[in-house]
Amino acid sequence: MPMRLPQTNAATGAGSDQGRRPTVVPAPVAASPELTDLPRRRTFTVQDKLRILAETDAAADTGGVGAILRREGLYSSSLTDWRRLRDAGALAALAPARRGPKAAGANPLATRVARLEQDNARLTMRLTRAEAIIDIQKKVAALLGIPLAASGNEP
Repeated sequence: MPMRLPQTNAATGAGSDQGRRPTVVPAPVAASPELTDLPRRRTFTVQDKLRILAETDAAADTGGVGAILRREGLYSSSLTDWRRLRDAGALAALAPARRGPKAAGANPLATRVARLEQDNARLTMRLTRAEAIIDIQKKVAALLGIPLAASGNEP
C-alpha cells in the first residue's frame, strides 16, 4: 500500500498535521558607513551656502525653490537667513560658528603681571635672606664686643 504524505498548504507552507512554521527573519544587514551612532549637526560651508543661494535665485519655474530645499534638506527660514547675511555683505557670518561658550581672549597685561609677580617673589626672598644675615652679624658683633656704627634706620 502506498504511503500517504501529509498535505501542505501552499499559502502557509504548513502541513495539515503540523502547526504554522515561524517566519524566518533575515539577520540585519551590516550598518552603513554613512550612518553614525551619534547624531551630528549638519554644517554648511560658505561655498555650499552661496551655491544653494545661487541655485534658488536662478530657479524661475514654479516649485523650483521648494525642490532645491527638499533636495538639500533645508527649511526656507535658513535660506532667508543666508540671503539676509549675503545681502548685508557679511560673508564671514556665513561661516559656521562654533557652539558653546567662547574662549576669553588673552589679556596682554597678564604676562607682564605674571613676570612682575615672579620678580616680587624673588626680591622678597632675597630681602628675607639679607635681613637674616644682618641679624646674625649683629649678634656676632655683640658677642665679640665690636661696636656697630649707628644707622638712621634703627630705633
